[in-house]
Formats: sequence, structure tokens, C-alpha cells
Amino acid sequence: MEGYLHLESGQCFEGEWLSEPPKENIKGEIVFFTGMTGYQEVLTDPSYKDQIIVFTYPLIGNYGINESDFESKKPHVAGVIVYEGSSHPSHYQSAYTLKDYLTKWNIPLMGHIDTRAIVKKIRSVGTMPAIMASHPEMDQNDIVLLKDEKVYKVSSTKTEIYGNGDTHIVLFDFGSKKSIVDSLVKRDCLVTSVPYNTSFEDVAALKPDGILLSNGPGDPKELSHYLPTIKKVIEKYPTFGICLGHQLAALAIGANTKKLSFGHRGANHPIADLQTGAVMMSSQNHSYVVDEVSLIGTGFKKRYVNLHDQSIEGLMHESLKLHTVQFHPEAHPGPADTNYVFDEFLMMISEEKGRVIAYA
Repeated sequence: MEGYLHLESGQCFEGEWLSEPPKENIKGEIVFFTGMTGYQEVLTDPSYKDQIIVFTYPLIGNYGINESDFESKKPHVAGVIVYEGSSHPSHYQSAYTLKDYLTKWNIPLMGHIDTRAIVKKIRSVGTMPAIMASHPEMDQNDIVLLKDEKVYKVSSTKTEIYGNGDTHIVLFDFGSKKSIVDSLVKRDCLVTSVPYNTSFEDVAALKPDGILLSNGPGDPKELSHYLPTIKKVIEKYPTFGICLGHQLAALAIGANTKKLSFGHRGANHPIADLQTGAVMMSSQNHSYVVDEVSLIGTGFKKRYVNLHDQSIEGLMHESLKLHTVQFHPEAHPGPADTNYVFDEFLMMISEEKGRVIAYA
């Protein structure tokens, strides 16, 4: 059955429903992902909440969906668009087809559509609201998305504990990926994951050695009311921010953020570490970046830059124990070039604990 993708810019693309057609039109911000693999991780990454994802690689679903590579308990995308969706996956770990997995969660899948043309339009106009529908006619006034805070939809509502190591990390869950927790646990950390709106007093009662501000969906400025708490936490504990956590840390200390035209989403983004001179490939998923001009007077220094557009990919602070990255160092399924930033975070904690002991 024919399906149609309607863009806010006025274009309509015809495709075919690979899943059951949805009973109602599906709205979302349309974005694209350039990785050749990792579609299971993308679907279950909370940072994609309410977005329609276009996969640029022409064959998606060829290795199926397994039971171990989920980044959260369910998919968060509003809809999925592919050129070709494989219905006969070939992999020894495969447990479901892409279609079956998405159908289980009532997420529509559209294929046999010109994904190259869609991506070229997004690259020229920018990410925008879109609708997946079963009819070619659409009132453009209907293609409107109301701004809303998305983090509360994906953050855990309760405290959860992982691992039993010697270093205690409190992780603020703004929509955290499972691989972030896994990266800390395998480094002998005890991780206490708390809801994103946990108070400073409740965090202090947990007696953490360090704080991790996680990734998550949406505009960081939607959480402006929570920045005073983040600032208190940063000033008290060694802190590491990833993606949205990086942006929130920057805002809390006085910098500003801005939206990119079409964002960075893929597993092939080259970045440079200005401290070591190393060039690495990184995994990314974000629409917003820290505005470099706004760093003046904040004490921040650039640590990483994106080699495609020179946007900021990470920060260090002159006086605070604060390290942030825009990319994803856990990078599941890859690349693993930037895993070392977790080790730097733990080294920063170790140095701070040593100072505390020396002063005692």
C-alpha cells in the first residue's frame, strides 16, 4: 500500500508501507542517520524521541534485531524511512526482523522511497516537521510541531543502581543510553542513575565521587529551569557531560547553545583532540551545539572540534573539574576511538579524591 511523506517545506515523497499503515498520521521532526550499521541502537536511543529517522544506507534490517544491543527498553523514534527494508535477516543473533520489531511497538516503517532526495532536501533546508500518511494530499497547516520538553518522556522515574565498583558515579538520566552505564561499570564503577530532576540535596546525600550528565532529546534550553541545580552539582563534584549533558553544562556555566541546520547523526564524524593533536572518528546524534562566541568569560576552553564544520565537540574548564563531549564516547556499535575519555573522567575523579585525602 502506498505511503507518503509530507515535509513542512511543501514536498511530498511517495513510498510503500512495509508495516501496517498507521491508523493516524505520524508527526515528527525529520532527521537522517548516515551510519551503515547500528540501526538497532539508533531506534532505541532516547535522544531520537519523537523524530522520524531516514536511514541513508540503502539496505536496513539485513542483520535483524537481536536481544543484546538495545540502548533502552523500547524504541523512541516516531517513524522509520528506508530505501529497502530486509525481511530476511541473516545473522546468528537475530531474533526479530526490523518490521516485526517496529510492529510490536506500533512504529510505522516506510520503504521504496527516494531517501537520497529526502536527505538532499533536509541538507538544503534543514531538519523540519514532517508527516507520514497514507494519502497524497495534505494541508500544510497540519505539518506543525508544538515545542515540548522531551526529557521527561524518556528519563527514568526512579533511582537505579548498577555495578559494585569502588568509584561511585551519580548519572543524571536525561535519556541515557545503556552503553554509557556499561562503559562505567566495566571500569569498576558503582553507578547510581537518578531522574533528571533530582535535587542537589538528594544527589549530595548519595555521596558521589563524580557526576555524569547524560545524553537526551530536544533543545537544551527547554531545561533552563534546571540549570541552577546543574551549576551547583558542577561546582561541587568532578563532572562529565555527554551530548545533551555537554550542552547543559555549558549553559549552566554561562555559555550559549544554537541549533544546527541538519545536525550530526552517524558513526563517521571526524573530530580533532586539540590537546593531543589526534584525529578520530566519532559517533554522534544531536541538533544543537555550544556557540563558540559565547565561551568568552566562562572559563571554558575548546578540547575537541568537528573537522567538517569546526563546531565545538568538547570542552574543559580552567578552574572547575568539568569535562564535556558533544560526541558519544560509548559509541555502540562504534567506532571506539574516543572510549578513552571515560578513563580521563575517572582520572579526574581519582586526582580530586587524592586532594581531599591530602587535605583531611
